[in-house]
Amino acid sequence: MMWSYILKLLVLLPLVCGLLIGCLFLWRRLESRLPGNQGDRLLKVRETMMLSPGLKLAVIDFEGRRLLVSVGRGGVSLLDKSDA
Repeated sequence: MMWSYILKLLVLLPLVCGLLIGCLFLWRRLESRLPGNQGDRLLKVRETMMLSPGLKLAVIDFEGRRLLVSVGRGGVSLLDKSDA
């Protein structure tokens, strides 16, 4: 009875630890892709707003400038730019 418990512990403990380490590794890799945290990138999307089903406005920071762009089915258009 005690041997079966020890055997289960020896098998399942490394499995659980491996799953935990794997999840932490994946979290670190995917964390920079989350909308709230963009890391150290040259291009940062500050805010987006849907105007209609096919049209979206986005505020983007790039090299000290703030850009307002329109994103639609026809492409991307620069609407305004200013120094941040």
